[in-house]
Amino acid sequence: MSYSVLRTTDAWWVLVSAGARRVDTDATTTAELIADTGAVAAAAATAGDGELVDPATLSLVSPVTAPCRVVAQMTNYVSHVKDSGMNPEKVPLTFFRKSSGSIAGPFDEIVKPAHVSLLDYEVEIGIVFGRTVPVGSSIDADGLADAVAGLVVTNDVSARDIQLPKTQFYEAKSYPTFTPVGPVLLLLEPGEWESFSTLTLELRVNGVTRQNSTVADMIYGPLEALRTLTRFQRVDPGDLLLTGTPGGTALTAPAKPVEILGSLLPAHIKWRTFFKRQAGNPKYLRDGDVVEATVRSGDGALDLGTQRTVVRYA
Repeated sequence: MSYSVLRTTDAWWVLVSAGARRVDTDATTTAELIADTGAVAAAAATAGDGELVDPATLSLVSPVTAPCRVVAQMTNYVSHVKDSGMNPEKVPLTFFRKSSGSIAGPFDEIVKPAHVSLLDYEVEIGIVFGRTVPVGSSIDADGLADAVAGLVVTNDVSARDIQLPKTQFYEAKSYPTFTPVGPVLLLLEPGEWESFSTLTLELRVNGVTRQNSTVADMIYGPLEALRTLTRFQRVDPGDLLLTGTPGGTALTAPAKPVEILGSLLPAHIKWRTFFKRQAGNPKYLRDGDVVEATVRSGDGALDLGTQRTVVRYA
């Protein structure tokens, strides 16, 4: 069975049927906790309710600790690729990096820097690795299941007006609080990885669903992603891979005639015109917006919980 792990600033907790129980471990990082899963199992199996607490009373922080590697896949869902004006059959498997300094808790505020105008959201499934996979490793399905320790809900918050003109993602996606993670680190037991394909992602803003899709919409699955990633970069326990987002983000591609006309303009005029139009798009996140992101399987067997973050303008 999987274990649903929570983290506070001073402890790790495991969810059981009647509440949350503290894990007896000296682990201070996600990698150390993964190495001590026996303590998690022992806490989950402990009889009696005397040590239980109500999870709602815990002040939760991200169950993925920094520093770590944070790698993300680009345009990896058919619906998102179409929203971006591209052909899903021709999109390559590509990655970008995010600073682990962008990791925030599942109920922390998302803080928009003062110079950012267009703040967007992207619900994603985060894969947390449990062992080192060196560059050049040969990986099959069993190797992937062995390399993955668990899953988390993530939100790849993006400053679109920084991302697009600079044609790079690192800055636009790496500001503090731009990667909310959790609440649950779902540690998988052998055989449970097969249920990854049953997961559904949903993101709501002020109670209105913006994104709602299943893993079936994914173009490049985790096995192909890890094989490609480890051609040039190793991964270590506690590292985090964001696996892409479905359609429904605030940013969408302009209509084809508009795109053609824009390509004829000087770059500074093209972007000024584009951002002027985007400024009227009500889907971009506003001060005080409440963002809820959920990932779970249709049968409820895997539940990564729901993060709830409030947007604040600096």
